[in-house]
Amino acid sequence: MGAQPAWPPRSTPRLFVDTPLAAGPLRLDGAAAHYLVAVMRIKPGDPVKLFDDATGEWLAVAAAVGKRDVTLDVTGRLRQREAVPDLWLVAAPLKKGRVDWMAEKACELGVARLVPVVTRRTVVDRPNTDRLRTQMIEAAEQCGRTALPEVVEAVKLPALLRDWPAERALFFADEMGGVAAAEAMRAHPGPAAILIGPEGGFDDDERAAIRACPAATGITLGPRILRAETAAAAAVAVWMAVCGDWRSSASPGASSAL
Repeated sequence: MGAQPAWPPRSTPRLFVDTPLAAGPLRLDGAAAHYLVAVMRIKPGDPVKLFDDATGEWLAVAAAVGKRDVTLDVTGRLRQREAVPDLWLVAAPLKKGRVDWMAEKACELGVARLVPVVTRRTVVDRPNTDRLRTQMIEAAEQCGRTALPEVVEAVKLPALLRDWPAERALFFADEMGGVAAAEAMRAHPGPAAILIGPEGGFDDDERAAIRACPAATGITLGPRILRAETAAAAAVAVWMAVCGDWRSSASPGASSAL
């Protein structure tokens, strides 16, 4: 007798729902229903994975499929909400497209919070935080996260530095050079943040102000000049490998008992 296929299948659609989940019926409409009906073409009996950024990931089965709505039967919890590494990405807003990519990768890589910071050379003074959150939700749906990164309103660099929490290390990618990223991060393994400047970099006064912050350490990301969004992804990846959850062998697909 052949092996039984895995349940739910790896191809099961996965959605974020902005409501606390529990066993029982759940009706979806709007964009979520459109995705399941028009894109995934689910039928009654098909499985769906759901997560809510609060209680974890749940398994549901389509009970009724209409043209504009879907009723799911939430049957049990697959995983508890994940423990999120205590890393913030503090980054100057970039042009549309590039900032979307940066938000997406920040979510995939596991950051806990995205903080847009306005500097003198920032080209976008008022980033659309709702759009950034949407990008992160879509990334979380694809990469298996059960906890969404927090996205906060933009803050000006002087205010950010003035109110910086002393217990949180601030690693800033300094194009003028600094300590090798992995070395600096290994020396400060606790709560941390990575500061990435705009396309034109920090000016001299800003760089001096950052270095005057007691929690700040200038880091280098290698010999090549990186785009701001590339630097953000690279720095987060180094931190995750040195201090974050890349050191764990736990599988994102591991399930708790239903």
